[in-house]
Amino acid sequence: MFLFTKKKFVISSVVIIVLILGAGGFFLWQGREIKGSPADYIIKETTDGKIVENKKAGLFVKAPEGWDVKKIEDEGGAVNFYSSNTDVESREGKIVLPIKNGCLIQTNVVYKKMDFEQTKQEAKRTHIMLGVKSDEFEEIVINNHKALKNMFDIHKYGSGIGIYIPLKNRGYAFYLYWAPDEKERCVQKFESFLETISID
Repeated sequence: MFLFTKKKFVISSVVIIVLILGAGGFFLWQGREIKGSPADYIIKETTDGKIVENKKAGLFVKAPEGWDVKKIEDEGGAVNFYSSNTDVESREGKIVLPIKNGCLIQTNVVYKKMDFEQTKQEAKRTHIMLGVKSDEFEEIVINNHKALKNMFDIHKYGSGIGIYIPLKNRGYAFYLYWAPDEKERCVQKFESFLETISID
């Protein structure tokens, strides 16, 4: 078990399979070509807080105040944001959902062209595969881009929200997971986080 704090932030740089599979499955395209890498993500400490940039994908986002940020060293790259009280179990170096305490946000980019309807259908197919108990889809706007918001409840992995933005030849995903009894606080932080997203 890991307990993430400001003083001690240790996690293996591994593919977090459950996180990628967990929320909506926007990036479960079979045979997709990986055109991104962990090197694309730059984490910067600024006077305004921690920011994450991916110039290749035209992505900029700010971490919630006081949260830790960790780059995930999988083949396509991803970034995780953790509240200071996040507590998760780890097995063989991989995070196991559901989280026990706190909030967890993940963002990643896949370089594949899909329109909005294809994105929605892919998410629904993946939900069936994962045994989602309930799901809700809503069309929203993020940084002037049409986005798909997905609230879900997966028996083994818990509840969460996925935001998917298909744009040109790229797909952007932002996932939120929360511990039991922390939904309201985590959702508020996630909504503030989404307001900082900039996509060129």
